[in-house]
Amino acid sequence: MTEQLSNKRVAILATDGVEQVELTQPKQALEEAGAQTAIIAPKSGTIQGWNHYDKGDEIPVDLTLDSANPEDYDALILPGGTVNPDQLRTQEKAVQFVKAFFQAGKPVAAICHGPWTLVEADVVRGRTMTSWPSLKTDLQNAGANWVDQEVVVDRGLVTSRNPQDIPAFNKKVIEEIAEGRHAEQRLSA
Repeated sequence: MTEQLSNKRVAILATDGVEQVELTQPKQALEEAGAQTAIIAPKSGTIQGWNHYDKGDEIPVDLTLDSANPEDYDALILPGGTVNPDQLRTQEKAVQFVKAFFQAGKPVAAICHGPWTLVEADVVRGRTMTSWPSLKTDLQNAGANWVDQEVVVDRGLVTSRNPQDIPAFNKKVIEEIAEGRHAEQRLSA
């Protein structure tokens, strides 16, 4: 499995308030599968990770959103944490960055509160997905079919509910990235 994703580049879009394990554990799994990852944020330096309600580590940023080009990546990961996606969805560059992956048919994965940014990008209509339970109404109002499952895959989009789902989330994310582009992904863009 160490070479399953060799030559694949994965963007991880996050900012202050990210749920730390939802960034670090998928990042580690992707790198163990051979992928190169890049943490992309609206600002340079570091972003503040959180462990639910407690401050976590400062996480180094690899590239700013202003410098990042979606064309340089094979897939996108959107970790959760309440504050992280709430900030990202108010930034037009972040929303356009996300939308570009759907327009190109590239795999996207979001966990916990991460789908909030997908709602803002208007890419959830007609999709079956899951999230942290408090996003259920937001996702349904945006046209998604929300289900309470550990992991859901719908045309190249992988979603999970919470940190306990990370092992299943990581497995499906790696599978979808290994499969490559999904023509059906473009239908929601």
